[in-house]
This record gives sequence, C-alpha cells and structure tokens, in this order.
Amino acid sequence: MILAGRRVLLGVSGGIASYKSCTIARRLTEAGAVVDVVLTPSAAEFVRPVTFEALTGRPVLVSLWEPGQSLAHVHLARDAELAVVAPATANLIARAALGLADDLLSACLLARTGPVLLAPAMNDRMFAHPATQENLATLEKRGWEIVGPAVGALAEGPSDLPGRMVEPEEVLAHIERLLRSSGSRLRGKRVLVTAGATREPIDPVRVLSNRSSGRMGYAVAAAAFARGADVVLVSGPTALEAPVGIAVTPVETTEDLRRAVARELKRADVLVMAAAPSDFRPRAPAGAKRPRGEGALKLELEPTDDVLASTVKGRPKNLVAVGFALEVGGGLDRAREKLMGKQLDFIVHNDAAEPGAGFEVDTNRVTIIARGGEVTNLPLLSKRDVAERILDAVERVL
Repeated sequence: MILAGRRVLLGVSGGIASYKSCTIARRLTEAGAVVDVVLTPSAAEFVRPVTFEALTGRPVLVSLWEPGQSLAHVHLARDAELAVVAPATANLIARAALGLADDLLSACLLARTGPVLLAPAMNDRMFAHPATQENLATLEKRGWEIVGPAVGALAEGPSDLPGRMVEPEEVLAHIERLLRSSGSRLRGKRVLVTAGATREPIDPVRVLSNRSSGRMGYAVAAAAFARGADVVLVSGPTALEAPVGIAVTPVETTEDLRRAVARELKRADVLVMAAAPSDFRPRAPAGAKRPRGEGALKLELEPTDDVLASTVKGRPKNLVAVGFALEVGGGLDRAREKLMGKQLDFIVHNDAAEPGAGFEVDTNRVTIIARGGEVTNLPLLSKRDVAERILDAVERVL
C-alpha cells in the first residue's frame, strides 16, 4: 500500500492501447491510491466504463453532461495530486496543447494546475509529424512530463519507429516517482547501487562465481528512483531487466566492479553496495578451454580486492555508505566488525541459510545495524519492501 490515500486522475483517450490502462488502474488501486478515471467518448468504445469501475471501485465519468456532475472537471482537476493520460492520442495531445475543453478529459486538463504525466500512443507517422512534435514541445514547456512512446508492434503491424505506448510498468514507475519524490530527502540526490555477482574467468569459457541473482540491488535501485533520486546501477551479469529510468553499468569481474564504483563514487551522495563480488579468482586463468578428458583440474586461487573497503577509504565527506553482510548461520558480530572496519553508516545483515532469505528468491529477512549502534530486525519481507526500509534509514541521516 505504498501509495495509500494518494489521489490520481487517470485519463484514457481513444486508442487500441486503452487496454493497458486497465492494468494501470488496477495496480494503482492495489497500491492504495484513490483513482478517478475519466474516459473520452472514443475511449469508451475500446474499454467500457464498467471495467474501470470494477478495477477501481469508483464511479467512472465520460461526459461533461452527466447529471449532477456539472463541475466535475473542476473538482477532479483540483483534488488529484497527479493527472495521468494513458494512452494520450495525437488528437488529445493537440487539443490539450491548444487549450481546448470540448470533452470532460480535456476540460479537466485545462482546469489542472498540478503535475501531468502523458503516455503518448499512436501510429509512428502520426507521432513523427511536425504538428505532434510541436504540440508535445508546448506541453513540456508547461511542465508536463512525457513518458515514451516506445518502439514495437502497432495495431497495423511491426514498426521500428516510436509510436507504441510504453508498458504499464513504466508508466507506474513514473507515477510513483512523481507522487513520492516531493517529500523525499533522496530527491535530486545521486545514488550509486551495486548488484549481482561477479564472475572470475577460469578459462575463456568457465568462470568462478556465486549464486547472487541481483534482486536485492535492483530493488534498492527501483526504490531510490521512486523517491526521486538520480540512480546509477553497477551490475554484474543477471537475468533481470533494467529498472525503469535507471542507467545500468554492466561489469563482469570484481576488478571491473571496483573500477566502476571508483569512477562513479565522486559524484555520489549515497552508496549501497548490494553486489556479491567473488572473494577469490584463479591466479592464472587458462588461455584456452581445457578438455575434460585431460583429467582432474586443480585451481590455485588468490583473493580479489575488497571493493567496499578500498572504495570507502577515499569517499566523499558527506557520502552515506551502506554495505551488506551475507553470512551462513548467524554472523551478527562479523557484520558489526565489517560495519566499523569499513567505515560504513549502515550494514545490512542476512543469513543465507534461512528459508526465504537466501539467493534467487524474491524475499529477504535482514537486520539493519547503524554506526551508532541502533539495530532494526525486519521480518520476512519482499526485497522491494526491504529496500524501502533501508532507504528510510538512509533518509534519516541525510
């Protein structure tokens, strides 16, 4: 219920992408938001109002002339913390740019003084037309935010040009950021997050690595973006998709990770080291793949550099640094030693042997230990919820 009580006006204009707005309405409602849906008459031909009523539990409006709703456009525009139009057709964008108010949705937008988010969706040629580009530029000058469009299949077939509405998850990420960033101390801060495992080569084919999936670091990055931060994510190899709005710097080895963090750290306000770098690497990687038929393989390993320790030594004066201590079977004392020895502000301890809190799962049970000695024991939570709690702690010391 991360958006509990937040009011969102969701406008839907008439295009085939209207079906995506059903997911947006449902997900916002599940997150606790109060969602008022306004359809244009053409949008109601694609998705009936009763669909949105079922998803939001609230009345859905279509016409300026509905009985008892003569001032609906004024109240809806005033009461919403954020107005979202998804999809925003070329026609809707043109009318909004001209300040027309010939249906309920355009009247709401004309009466609106707060933030507006548009998700354009149309034929690629219509999007590229100078008139549409000029109209979007006009709305951006007014402070409206534009997300998309994307490249992909359109109603009339495949296209390699922008025009397709971005997916609901991307719209939702921008909605959350616009709603949550205004009260966050992370707004405008640069947050550097590391995630995933590193891989040390044994030969050109085989690697030495660990089971980290990167989920925890990616959750922290997404949560920081939602709070208005400028996020840089340094990630080892992972099967995860890049979080919305976040620049990802891919790395392979522990040395790659160290260099990438050192390069980005000078501009960072917050560092969250959630990556699981390999502690050892083969001393002499083979230049060619060794056939199995040659028998047993012996590896001489050497320790890799301690990325966190080497990084925070020369950290910026006001940097807030968060490390992770993954142990097996307890290890709180070792986590405290790591906290103090590496000059961190917080250490996040978790036990890989505990069910639901190890590798390759969507949940975690952690203990957050602050430099001042405060200890916060969290129950088993989703990794996104754990990320939110970690950033709550970071915000308290910013």
